[in-house]
Amino acid sequence: MYEKMKETIASFEETIKSDKLKRLFDNCFYNTLDTTIEYLDDGSVYMLTGDIPAMWLRDSSASILQYIEFAKEDEDVFNLIKGLIKRQFFYISIDPYANSFNRDPNGHGHTQDEGERTPYTWERKFEIDSLCYPIWLIYKLYKVTGRKEILDSEFVKTCKIIIDVFKKEQKHHELSDYYHYREGERDGFNIPNHGHGGDIKYTGMIWSGYRPSDDACKYGYFIPGNMFAVVALKRATELLKVIGEDDLAKVASDLAIEVDNGIKQYGIINHEKYGEVYAYEVDGLGKYLLMDDANVPSLLSIPYFEYEDKNSAIYKNTRKYCLSFDNPYYFEGKVLKGIGSPHTPKGYVWHMGIVLEALTSGNNEDVIRIIKMVMNSDNDTYYTHEGINKDDQSEFTRSWFAWSNSLFSYLILKSKNIINGGIE
Repeated sequence: MYEKMKETIASFEETIKSDKLKRLFDNCFYNTLDTTIEYLDDGSVYMLTGDIPAMWLRDSSASILQYIEFAKEDEDVFNLIKGLIKRQFFYISIDPYANSFNRDPNGHGHTQDEGERTPYTWERKFEIDSLCYPIWLIYKLYKVTGRKEILDSEFVKTCKIIIDVFKKEQKHHELSDYYHYREGERDGFNIPNHGHGGDIKYTGMIWSGYRPSDDACKYGYFIPGNMFAVVALKRATELLKVIGEDDLAKVASDLAIEVDNGIKQYGIINHEKYGEVYAYEVDGLGKYLLMDDANVPSLLSIPYFEYEDKNSAIYKNTRKYCLSFDNPYYFEGKVLKGIGSPHTPKGYVWHMGIVLEALTSGNNEDVIRIIKMVMNSDNDTYYTHEGINKDDQSEFTRSWFAWSNSLFSYLILKSKNIINGGIE
């Protein structure tokens, strides 16, 4: 399977001068295919996130991004991504508030959590981006292939579900019955108010219980997630128009405008050092959180998920903040410097974070520097990891993390015209 893609990749790898980079790229590029994919009898595709036996809507979308450019020429790749989207839409129809799912309705997962769950639900953490990624993915697949067959009745049904949830969570306390609480969780890692969320004001934005790190939101309105929702709703609008669903497209478009207006009105903070920057979270009542996390969507990754160009003034200011010690999760050490996460120990830099720094840089020297930094911090495993001790690459979390591996291989494909000029 995937012969056309494999031929293209083999030809590309022959051009890579560095043996270390060649092996690292090959392992990372194929990690998703080799270790996480299962074709099911209904034609859908189940994808593990790696070392956790469940499928995340976010991770599964991001872990397949490096294959999309081959979907037009390689029918196996097209069917792989089409099958994955089919599975994602199935899960969203079962429980649009869950972030991760079992392959079968076996009841596995975080069964001790308070709140509703289905037998398919591994974990029911409501994260805005979980509903954005599948739309982002199907849009990219359509743009590469032009095949309208993927814009079927299940796509329309899923768009309706997502829009309904987003509208409900614009008025979380008034309209939503969602809550999620885990007894014994670390302080600050449960949603405030015993899983129901703290005080918020209506802003037009969408409430989120959790961040893409699976850590709880502090202030309710997660700005990068709302930005991604704007992007996903705009992409849905365009696709719905392609198939004549103009009324639903109008609803999606209007919702995108409401959310975006909320971001612009409530999500921008005037920082004394950096000027206007985007907050990480706000409550609409005046409280805000300034930080950034390696997980995507993040503030650093805004151009990557296509909310705003890297040359916008506010993004430039925000980027400077994110890549400074004013960001409590930015670290520099002997081995690594970049953004980490409250999800991992203090002083741990994420490969994903520095790869996103490269993907959003626009500076070839930065890209080469970061690729070298990844090469020199894999602990000779020839894979990327989650968090790595900034001073000791032998101390890391998650030896099998498909999302991070995919993102690095995507960076190499995007950088193929410059890597041999700076990496021997």
